Amino acid sequence: MAQVGSPNGFFRPHPWLVGGHRQTIAGYWCRRLLRWTLPAEDLIVEADEEVRLLLRATWQPGPRSRWPALLIVHGLGGSDASPYVVSTGRLAFARGWHVLRMNMRGAGDGEALCLRLYNAGLDLDLLAAVRFVAGVAPRVAVAGFSLGAGQALLALGRRVGQLPEALRAVAGVSPPLDLSACADALARPENRLYQHYFMGMLRESYKRRVRARPDLFEAGRERGARTVRDYDEAITAPYGGYADAADYYARSSAGPWLAAIDRPALVLAAADDPMIPGESLTRWPLPPSGRVLREIAATGGHVGFVGRSEAPGSFCAAPRVLDFLEEAVGL
Repeated sequence: MAQVGSPNGFFRPHPWLVGGHRQTIAGYWCRRLLRWTLPAEDLIVEADEEVRLLLRATWQPGPRSRWPALLIVHGLGGSDASPYVVSTGRLAFARGWHVLRMNMRGAGDGEALCLRLYNAGLDLDLLAAVRFVAGVAPRVAVAGFSLGAGQALLALGRRVGQLPEALRAVAGVSPPLDLSACADALARPENRLYQHYFMGMLRESYKRRVRARPDLFEAGRERGARTVRDYDEAITAPYGGYADAADYYARSSAGPWLAAIDRPALVLAAADDPMIPGESLTRWPLPPSGRVLREIAATGGHVGFVGRSEAPGSFCAAPRVLDFLEEAVGL
């Protein structure tokens, strides 16, 4: 039987920091100053025609084959510099991993390489990055966060026959397993702060693309978008090859693919995540192999999990993710 429930011992928040909003906001404030200070090599992955992905690799000394490689994937509006990516990567490197921080297509400094827009359904981009890393290290794991967690789990289930043998395990933190339900949750009045943040970022990102490639992107499409669902209807869907937002959500949600996963996977989430309804996390069947664990903490917010931790920025999810992945890769 696959595990469903609240993990014991990995996360003990301060009593003042119990609650979804408190955990989500505390996660931002505790990690906002984290920066990547280790040496890093820029690597370019040719994922598709006109699609070039930027990976930033920090290697352990000695032969590359000696250590496992961790590919870290950010969430919506993030990049290789996102604080939760930095926190997890720094802890992983200290534990003996090669660390590769992936920018989805057009994200972060990768925008200079590719102006195309990323979305949750582009699991073939992730597959290209995994294959690239597998060519260097014989043991590979993926840690994804939020949108990146959903994309990683989607690839693990939907691309079973295409995954390299070197990919040993995946961990997804706060994954939007049902994109439609998550878009609805963001539209609730109590979540207007998060909606405002995402919409400001998305509008600016689209306007930069219009300025750079007016032949490719139509000006003004972002003006009428007040919610993430509006944005996905007006921009993500047409530029991503979907009929509309509903089609994008249906085809890109990872939840229906969990049962197809054939290697170790961890779904780590919080019951009080303001952006991801609890029912959307628990209603999907897991494979009978027991290789997929679904651990839902009572509190933790969205990529919050703030408490006493060995990871920088008090990020309790990072050591739990690494403990799970290290068992899978034999580190």
